[in-house]
Amino acid sequence: MPGIDVSIVSSPAADDDLFVTEVVDLVNRVYAEAEKGLWLDGADRTNAPEVVAIVRTGQLAVARLDGELAGAVRVQRLDGGIGEFGMLVASPELRGVGVGRALVDFAERWAREQGLARMQLELLVPQTWTHPVKEFLHGWYTRIGYQPVRTGRLDEAYPALQPQLATPCDFVIYHKDL
Repeated sequence: MPGIDVSIVSSPAADDDLFVTEVVDLVNRVYAEAEKGLWLDGADRTNAPEVVAIVRTGQLAVARLDGELAGAVRVQRLDGGIGEFGMLVASPELRGVGVGRALVDFAERWAREQGLARMQLELLVPQTWTHPVKEFLHGWYTRIGYQPVRTGRLDEAYPALQPQLATPCDFVIYHKDL
């Protein structure tokens, strides 16, 4: 994407408090809107210790537009030759310029370079109602080649998150062959 630079964050950035705070704030701001109604008030998507750990393990990629933080995504290797991306965020002020697509393209390229054959993502969805952002994301992910392969129970996979939910949720797991 023209003007959008995406790269893995180097480990020393984990010691840069301003950078970590900027990433935490962006992720929490985006998720507060994108998952409105799913979580109890005051629940955050991430925190500084989590972002520091992700940076130290080489799993955080950021998008920059004209040198400024425009988005982020976590990439990781799962068992079975599968890569996964998550915590995908694009700055709300930059919606529609291709930041999200650049981050997904980067994640897929990263997985292929790791010799992985498939990419996975998880989408949190309410069990009893339709969330407009989740419907939008489902449409976007399927248009770029991701297909739902199963639905998981949040309380089984992530039991520590269950008490923070405002409504019962599952997560839909999507795969794309690379």
